[in-house]
Amino acid sequence: MSSLLDWENRFWDKYPYIAGLDEAGRGAWAGPVVAAAVIFDKNVTVDGVNDSKKLSPKKREKLFEEIKEKSLTYGVGLVDSATIDEINILEASKQAMIMALAQLDPQPNHLFVDGNMKLATTIAQTAIIDGDAKSHSIAAASIIAKVTRDNLMVELAKTYPDYGFEGHKGYGTKKHQEALGKHGCLEIHRKSYRPIRKLFL
Repeated sequence: MSSLLDWENRFWDKYPYIAGLDEAGRGAWAGPVVAAAVIFDKNVTVDGVNDSKKLSPKKREKLFEEIKEKSLTYGVGLVDSATIDEINILEASKQAMIMALAQLDPQPNHLFVDGNMKLATTIAQTAIIDGDAKSHSIAAASIIAKVTRDNLMVELAKTYPDYGFEGHKGYGTKKHQEALGKHGCLEIHRKSYRPIRKLFL
């Protein structure tokens, strides 16, 4: 099994400030898309960091705190559902990543971007397919983004208690579909998404 530092080790000598970037909530029907950017000092790692989807909520929460503590710097950006409807989810994900990048201090001199996205920035960047399973920096960003978004959806559940957001986090589960059928569409739903359009437009 290859190390999650393989990518970083290939770049660190030339680029000491590598930021890993990932997003959470791209496929959800409701709520924002959240992106995170994380930079670690060379050879600083957090044990247990992995693709956030492979970790239990409890493990993610623990790692979330450790990443914030041990990282050199991190940032979070979010783009709401109305903007997602306006510019599409891919562009919204990129926008959230740019917002996260703007919060980093120091600024990175290279980016590792999960997937095959190209960001509108002059900073050198490398797109890594399945990067959250291949790069420590991207995996850490995936955890920050996922935990931040999950916590936001739990808060939204208090405002909209009939929808079960604390459980499904806005994704298209059966319970979510049933709530939509019973209670209708909210302003936080992504109305450009086909399942929502199909139900209400």
